[in-house]
Amino acid sequence: MGIKVKETIHANGIDISVYTSDLKNEYISLTDIARFRSADPRITIHTWLRSRDVVEFLGLWECLNNPVFKRSDFDTFKKDAGTNAYTFSIKEWNESLNGKGILSKSGRYGGGIFAHSDIALEFASWISPEFKLYIVLDYKRLKTDENSRLSLGWNLNREISKLNYRIHTDAIKDNLIIPELTLRQKTFIYADEADLLNVALFGMTAKEWRDANPGKPGNIRDNADLHHLLVLANLESYNAILLEQSIPQEQRLELLRHTAETQLRTILGLHLDSQLLLTR
Repeated sequence: MGIKVKETIHANGIDISVYTSDLKNEYISLTDIARFRSADPRITIHTWLRSRDVVEFLGLWECLNNPVFKRSDFDTFKKDAGTNAYTFSIKEWNESLNGKGILSKSGRYGGGIFAHSDIALEFASWISPEFKLYIVLDYKRLKTDENSRLSLGWNLNREISKLNYRIHTDAIKDNLIIPELTLRQKTFIYADEADLLNVALFGMTAKEWRDANPGKPGNIRDNADLHHLLVLANLESYNAILLEQSIPQEQRLELLRHTAETQLRTILGLHLDSQLLLTR
Protein backbone atom coordinates (compact mmCIF):
# COMPACT_ATOMS: atom_id res chain seq x y z
CA MET A 1 0.00 0.00 0.00
CA GLY A 2 1.51 3.31 -1.07
CA ILE A 3 1.34 6.05 1.54
CA LYS A 4 2.35 9.68 1.46
CA VAL A 5 3.06 12.19 4.20
CA LYS A 6 0.07 14.35 4.95
CA GLU A 7 0.48 16.09 8.29
CA THR A 8 2.35 15.96 11.57
CA ILE A 9 0.85 15.71 15.05
CA HIS A 10 2.76 17.56 17.76
CA ALA A 11 2.11 15.73 21.02
CA ASN A 12 3.93 16.75 24.16
CA GLY A 13 7.21 17.39 22.35
CA ILE A 14 7.02 14.39 20.02
CA ASP A 15 6.29 14.71 16.29
CA ILE A 16 4.03 11.98 14.94
CA SER A 17 3.58 11.52 11.19
CA VAL A 18 0.13 11.17 9.68
CA TYR A 19 -0.07 9.46 6.30
CA THR A 20 -2.81 8.79 3.79
CA SER A 21 -3.24 6.34 0.93
CA ASP A 22 -6.44 7.75 -0.57
CA LEU A 23 -6.99 11.19 1.02
CA LYS A 24 -9.63 9.62 3.24
CA ASN A 25 -8.18 6.88 5.44
CA GLU A 26 -5.36 8.17 7.59
CA TYR A 27 -2.47 6.15 9.02
CA ILE A 28 -0.56 7.33 12.08
CA SER A 29 3.01 6.28 12.80
CA LEU A 30 3.13 3.74 15.62
CA THR A 31 6.90 4.09 15.48
CA ASP A 32 6.66 7.76 16.42
CA ILE A 33 4.13 7.06 19.16
CA ALA A 34 6.32 4.30 20.63
CA ARG A 35 9.22 6.73 20.99
CA PHE A 36 7.38 8.22 23.96
CA ARG A 37 8.19 5.04 25.88
CA SER A 38 11.20 3.40 24.27
CA ALA A 39 14.37 4.04 22.32
CA ASP A 40 13.56 0.89 20.32
CA PRO A 41 10.02 1.46 19.02
CA ARG A 42 9.82 -1.77 17.00
CA ILE A 43 10.22 -3.95 20.10
CA THR A 44 7.54 -1.92 21.91
CA ILE A 45 5.12 -2.24 18.99
CA HIS A 46 5.59 -5.98 18.60
CA THR A 47 5.21 -6.48 22.34
CA TRP A 48 1.80 -4.82 22.04
CA LEU A 49 0.92 -6.91 18.98
CA ARG A 50 1.57 -10.16 20.84
CA SER A 51 -1.45 -9.68 23.10
CA ARG A 52 -4.45 -11.82 22.24
CA ASP A 53 -6.80 -8.93 23.04
CA VAL A 54 -4.96 -6.71 20.58
CA VAL A 55 -5.05 -9.35 17.83
CA GLU A 56 -8.80 -9.80 18.46
CA PHE A 57 -9.23 -6.03 18.24
CA LEU A 58 -7.33 -5.86 14.93
CA GLY A 59 -9.40 -8.72 13.54
CA LEU A 60 -12.66 -7.03 14.51
CA TRP A 61 -11.51 -3.75 12.98
CA GLU A 62 -10.73 -5.51 9.70
CA CYS A 63 -14.10 -7.29 9.70
CA LEU A 64 -15.89 -3.96 10.17
CA ASN A 65 -13.84 -1.93 7.71
CA ASN A 66 -12.27 -4.27 5.18
CA PRO A 67 -14.60 -6.30 2.92
CA VAL A 68 -11.73 -8.39 1.47
CA PHE A 69 -10.33 -9.44 4.86
CA LYS A 70 -10.06 -13.24 5.05
CA ARG A 71 -12.09 -13.91 8.16
CA SER A 72 -11.94 -17.67 7.68
CA ASP A 73 -8.13 -17.62 7.94
CA PHE A 74 -8.10 -15.25 10.90
CA ASP A 75 -8.85 -18.01 13.45
CA THR A 76 -5.72 -19.89 12.40
CA PHE A 77 -3.64 -16.71 12.50
CA LYS A 78 -4.66 -15.84 16.06
CA LYS A 79 -4.70 -19.32 17.63
CA ASP A 80 -1.36 -18.85 19.47
CA ALA A 81 -1.79 -15.15 20.22
CA GLY A 82 -0.82 -14.26 23.76
CA THR A 83 1.57 -17.18 24.21
CA ASN A 84 5.30 -16.73 24.79
CA ALA A 85 6.09 -18.21 21.37
CA TYR A 86 3.69 -16.00 19.42
CA THR A 87 5.01 -13.36 17.03
CA PHE A 88 2.70 -11.07 15.08
CA SER A 89 3.74 -10.83 11.42
CA ILE A 90 2.61 -7.65 9.68
CA LYS A 91 3.65 -9.13 6.33
CA GLU A 92 1.51 -12.24 6.88
CA TRP A 93 -1.38 -10.08 8.13
CA ASN A 94 -1.37 -8.11 4.89
CA GLU A 95 -0.46 -10.79 2.36
CA SER A 96 -2.27 -13.82 3.77
CA LEU A 97 -5.32 -12.17 5.33
CA ASN A 98 -5.60 -9.10 3.08
CA GLY A 99 -5.36 -6.89 6.15
CA LYS A 100 -5.10 -3.13 5.68
CA GLY A 101 -5.28 -1.69 9.19
CA ILE A 102 -1.59 -1.96 10.00
CA LEU A 103 1.40 -1.85 7.67
CA SER A 104 5.14 -1.42 7.50
CA LYS A 105 6.94 1.07 5.26
CA SER A 106 10.64 0.95 4.55
CA GLY A 107 12.81 3.97 4.01
CA ARG A 108 15.44 6.00 5.79
CA TYR A 109 13.09 8.95 6.14
CA GLY A 110 9.45 8.32 6.98
CA GLY A 111 9.84 4.56 7.35
CA GLY A 112 8.35 2.54 10.17
CA ILE A 113 5.13 0.87 11.27
CA PHE A 114 1.82 2.61 10.68
CA ALA A 115 -1.78 1.91 11.61
CA HIS A 116 -5.16 3.32 10.76
CA SER A 117 -6.05 6.16 13.12
CA ASP A 118 -8.59 3.92 14.94
CA ILE A 119 -5.88 1.40 15.73
CA ALA A 120 -3.14 3.94 16.37
CA LEU A 121 -5.15 5.64 19.11
CA GLU A 122 -5.71 2.25 20.74
CA PHE A 123 -1.96 1.73 20.74
CA ALA A 124 -1.47 5.21 22.20
CA SER A 125 -3.79 4.29 25.08
CA TRP A 126 -1.61 1.29 25.83
CA ILE A 127 1.54 3.44 25.70
CA SER A 128 0.11 6.13 28.00
CA PRO A 129 -3.48 7.38 28.46
CA GLU A 130 -2.09 10.83 29.20
CA PHE A 131 0.04 10.84 26.05
CA LYS A 132 -2.97 9.71 24.02
CA LEU A 133 -4.84 12.84 25.14
CA TYR A 134 -2.04 15.01 23.78
CA ILE A 135 -2.25 13.13 20.48
CA VAL A 136 -6.04 13.43 20.28
CA LEU A 137 -5.89 17.14 21.10
CA ASP A 138 -3.54 18.00 18.24
CA TYR A 139 -5.15 15.49 15.87
CA LYS A 140 -8.48 17.27 16.35
CA ARG A 141 -6.79 20.54 15.53
CA LEU A 142 -5.46 19.08 12.28
CA LYS A 143 -8.88 17.70 11.32
CA THR A 144 -10.60 21.02 12.09
CA ASP A 145 -8.11 22.91 9.91
CA GLU A 146 -8.40 20.34 7.14
CA ASN A 147 -12.20 20.27 7.14
CA SER A 148 -12.29 24.05 6.97
CA ARG A 149 -9.99 24.11 3.95
CA LEU A 150 -11.77 21.24 2.21
CA SER A 151 -15.18 22.80 2.74
CA LEU A 152 -14.08 26.07 1.16
CA GLY A 153 -12.24 24.39 -1.67
CA TRP A 154 -15.00 21.87 -2.38
CA ASN A 155 -17.71 24.54 -2.52
CA LEU A 156 -15.62 26.84 -4.71
CA ASN A 157 -14.94 24.11 -7.23
CA ARG A 158 -18.59 23.00 -7.10
CA GLU A 159 -19.59 26.55 -8.05
CA ILE A 160 -17.03 26.59 -10.87
CA SER A 161 -18.48 23.31 -12.09
CA LYS A 162 -21.99 24.82 -12.06
CA LEU A 163 -20.82 27.78 -14.15
CA ASN A 164 -19.20 25.49 -16.69
CA TYR A 165 -22.36 23.39 -16.64
CA ARG A 166 -24.19 26.39 -18.12
CA ILE A 167 -21.53 26.66 -20.83
CA HIS A 168 -22.00 22.95 -21.46
CA THR A 169 -25.80 23.05 -21.68
CA ASP A 170 -25.70 26.09 -23.98
CA ALA A 171 -23.40 24.16 -26.32
CA ILE A 172 -25.83 21.22 -26.28
CA LYS A 173 -28.72 23.56 -27.01
CA ASP A 174 -26.91 25.21 -29.93
CA ASN A 175 -25.56 22.02 -31.50
CA LEU A 176 -27.81 19.07 -30.60
CA ILE A 177 -31.26 20.45 -29.85
CA ILE A 178 -33.58 21.06 -32.80
CA PRO A 179 -37.02 22.75 -32.55
CA GLU A 180 -38.87 19.63 -33.68
CA LEU A 181 -37.87 17.67 -30.58
CA THR A 182 -40.34 17.16 -27.76
CA LEU A 183 -39.54 18.28 -24.22
CA ARG A 184 -38.94 14.66 -23.24
CA GLN A 185 -36.52 14.19 -26.12
CA LYS A 186 -34.65 17.37 -25.24
CA THR A 187 -34.40 16.29 -21.61
CA PHE A 188 -32.99 12.95 -22.71
CA ILE A 189 -30.27 14.63 -24.79
CA TYR A 190 -29.19 16.87 -21.90
CA ALA A 191 -29.10 13.88 -19.53
CA ASP A 192 -27.24 11.78 -22.09
CA GLU A 193 -24.52 14.40 -22.45
CA ALA A 194 -24.26 14.80 -18.67
CA ASP A 195 -23.77 11.05 -18.38
CA LEU A 196 -21.13 11.21 -21.09
CA LEU A 197 -19.07 13.32 -18.69
CA ASN A 198 -19.94 11.04 -15.76
CA VAL A 199 -18.68 7.98 -17.62
CA ALA A 200 -15.55 9.81 -18.80
CA LEU A 201 -14.68 10.99 -15.29
CA PHE A 202 -16.24 8.51 -12.85
CA GLY A 203 -16.57 5.44 -15.05
CA MET A 204 -20.33 5.16 -14.51
CA THR A 205 -23.63 6.85 -15.27
CA ALA A 206 -25.70 8.74 -12.70
CA LYS A 207 -28.15 5.83 -12.48
CA GLU A 208 -25.38 3.28 -12.00
CA TRP A 209 -24.00 5.39 -9.15
CA ARG A 210 -27.44 5.66 -7.48
CA ASP A 211 -27.94 1.90 -7.78
CA ALA A 212 -24.55 1.30 -6.19
CA ASN A 213 -25.10 3.90 -3.41
CA PRO A 214 -28.78 3.68 -2.40
CA GLY A 215 -28.24 5.21 1.05
CA LYS A 216 -26.20 8.25 0.03
CA PRO A 217 -27.86 11.66 -0.34
CA GLY A 218 -27.34 13.76 -3.46
CA ASN A 219 -25.96 12.56 -6.77
CA ILE A 220 -22.63 11.37 -8.13
CA ARG A 221 -21.32 14.91 -8.47
CA ASP A 222 -22.47 16.02 -5.01
CA ASN A 223 -20.36 13.20 -3.57
CA ALA A 224 -17.29 13.88 -5.72
CA ASP A 225 -14.04 15.00 -4.12
CA LEU A 226 -12.19 18.22 -4.83
CA HIS A 227 -9.93 16.75 -7.52
CA HIS A 228 -12.77 15.24 -9.55
CA LEU A 229 -14.82 18.45 -9.35
CA LEU A 230 -11.91 20.42 -10.72
CA VAL A 231 -11.50 18.02 -13.63
CA LEU A 232 -15.29 17.97 -14.19
CA ALA A 233 -15.28 21.74 -14.69
CA ASN A 234 -12.56 21.33 -17.33
CA LEU A 235 -14.42 18.49 -19.06
CA GLU A 236 -17.59 20.55 -19.35
CA SER A 237 -15.71 23.32 -21.15
CA TYR A 238 -13.84 20.82 -23.32
CA ASN A 239 -17.00 18.97 -24.33
CA ALA A 240 -18.62 22.30 -25.28
CA ILE A 241 -15.70 22.92 -27.67
CA LEU A 242 -16.00 19.40 -29.11
CA LEU A 243 -19.72 19.93 -29.68
CA GLU A 244 -18.98 23.13 -31.56
CA GLN A 245 -16.63 21.08 -33.77
CA SER A 246 -19.37 18.48 -34.45
CA ILE A 247 -17.25 15.63 -33.07
CA PRO A 248 -19.34 12.41 -32.79
CA GLN A 249 -20.24 11.32 -29.26
CA GLU A 250 -18.25 8.08 -29.37
CA GLN A 251 -15.11 9.97 -30.33
CA ARG A 252 -15.81 12.67 -27.75
CA LEU A 253 -16.04 10.02 -25.03
CA GLU A 254 -12.57 8.75 -25.89
CA LEU A 255 -11.13 12.27 -25.87
CA LEU A 256 -12.86 13.20 -22.61
CA ARG A 257 -11.82 9.97 -20.90
CA HIS A 258 -8.19 10.50 -21.90
CA THR A 259 -8.32 14.11 -20.69
CA ALA A 260 -9.87 13.08 -17.36
CA GLU A 261 -7.24 10.42 -16.72
CA THR A 262 -4.39 12.76 -17.66
CA GLN A 263 -5.61 15.66 -15.52
CA LEU A 264 -6.37 13.48 -12.49
CA ARG A 265 -2.94 11.88 -12.71
CA THR A 266 -1.33 15.31 -12.88
CA ILE A 267 -3.33 16.75 -9.96
CA LEU A 268 -2.80 13.74 -7.71
CA GLY A 269 0.86 13.58 -8.70
CA LEU A 270 1.37 17.10 -7.46
CA HIS A 271 0.04 16.04 -4.01
CA LEU A 272 -1.98 19.26 -3.85
CA ASP A 273 -4.24 19.83 -0.91
CA SER A 274 -7.34 22.00 -1.19
CA GLN A 275 -5.57 25.12 0.05
CA LEU A 276 -2.94 24.89 -2.67
CA LEU A 277 -5.63 24.41 -5.29
CA LEU A 278 -7.32 27.59 -4.14
CA THR A 279 -4.17 29.69 -4.41
CA ARG A 280 -3.24 28.74 -7.95
